[in-house]
Amino acid sequence: MQRFHSIILVDDDPINNLINKRLISKLKLTPQIEEFLEAELAIERIRKMDVSDNILIFLDINMPVMNGWDFLNQYMKEFKLRKDQIIVLSSSIDFQDRQKAKEFTCVEGFIEKPLSPEKIKYIL
Repeated sequence: MQRFHSIILVDDDPINNLINKRLISKLKLTPQIEEFLEAELAIERIRKMDVSDNILIFLDINMPVMNGWDFLNQYMKEFKLRKDQIIVLSSSIDFQDRQKAKEFTCVEGFIEKPLSPEKIKYIL
């Protein structure tokens, strides 16, 4: 299994974040799991990280203020040199959302909620 400097959860639902954090902790992918209820705060955190840090980001797309698409646009604009893995983690089953996610070169996968060990292993 791959190791990461940090895993960042971006989801406005604190219960989802709690469950996902516990699940990821059991898989021992990283010693550092950070959760953000607001996408803007995740962007601020990434700005402070070293460009060489290997980060895995699980990103919800349906959030208030800055949604997942806004996050991805901002990420693509600001972090061109980063090599992070971004996985869209959404309750959306809309085929158009999957297609839209593929338009972002930084997105490496699209997973439907809920997250599970099998889905993590498959995507990685």
